[in-house]
Amino acid sequence: ENLPNFVVLKTKGKGGQPLVSRLWGSGFLPGKHAGTRFRSDKDAILYLNSPDGISAKGRRSMLDHLKKLHELQLEKTGDPSLETKIAQYEMGFRMQSSIPDVTAVDKEPESTFKLYGEDARKPGTFAANCLLARRLAEKGVRFIQLYHPGWDQHGGLPGGIKRQCKETDQASYALVQDLKQRGMLKDTLVIWGGEFGRTNYCQGKFNGTNFGRDHHPRNFSTWFAGGGIKPGMTYGQSDDYSYNVTENGVHVHDFHATILHLLGIDHERLTFKYQGRHFRLTDVHGHAVKPMIS
Repeated sequence: ENLPNFVVLKTKGKGGQPLVSRLWGSGFLPGKHAGTRFRSDKDAILYLNSPDGISAKGRRSMLDHLKKLHELQLEKTGDPSLETKIAQYEMGFRMQSSIPDVTAVDKEPESTFKLYGEDARKPGTFAANCLLARRLAEKGVRFIQLYHPGWDQHGGLPGGIKRQCKETDQASYALVQDLKQRGMLKDTLVIWGGEFGRTNYCQGKFNGTNFGRDHHPRNFSTWFAGGGIKPGMTYGQSDDYSYNVTENGVHVHDFHATILHLLGIDHERLTFKYQGRHFRLTDVHGHAVKPMIS
């Protein structure tokens, strides 16, 4: 109740494609479903603290009066965005005490940093974000999304892929292992992937150190852990060149339907009204991939 339901964490200092707020926006869903980005700097949420000279009691009084004004306007217009605003202000007030507690990773024992790696001590690294994700999950945050840019390697692949793997490999394992040893993995679904794969042939000049690979949406992999997924299996198959899917391809709608099923949601029945009609999250497609589900 004192933290957002959907938190977004982005690795600091990584170049490449811009990551903008619409990526974790609510789309055609109500605004309350949008993500909240936590920054890696001193203040996880900008302008969260009260201005100098304003006490907690004074802040509470200000919010109570503002809520009454919003409710009056809501009665007149019926604008659902006003309900979202009211909830956001209330959440902001509660987060003044909850944010410092959940982001205090320095309270973790040495064994935690041994598991996640020394990068977990550095705010904004992928490792630190994995550790923070576990702490957020412990506090009841339902959805946590980690972004780690830098995979668009049209050039400089040999060195670039090594850096990316070094930054993500140990921490990814650590997050799954940490959730498992705390008894949380069975109730937590971990998904690791991107929006497409890379070609199996090189791109650009091939001189041993400065070649790359192009975008390849035909065939790529994502891994799942916990949350009702059957462990120790692969689903789907590609040709000998890893270029095309040859068996059990999973469309994005099937992917989405499977996630919703694991969350206990029937993707064919859940709808939201938008622009005059009801929409499913999976549109008119998709089915849960039952062989993946334990």
